[in-house]
Amino acid sequence: MPGKVIALLVEAGSKVRKGQPLLVMEAMKMEHTLSAPADGLIEKLPFRVGDQVGEGAALVGFVAS
Repeated sequence: MPGKVIALLVEAGSKVRKGQPLLVMEAMKMEHTLSAPADGLIEKLPFRVGDQVGEGAALVGFVAS
């Protein structure tokens, strides 16, 4: 769903654990926290805080380890 990035909780190059919060979006007047699906590495974060994001956009470049 389209929304707005309101917080980035990790940086590109970060190692993360399964379930770790990665970013927070606001959509439909609600906050949604996206978490890591597995242990891995954040390759890239293509959006910044305040960016509007369209439906279906890849919000995090993630590689499972």
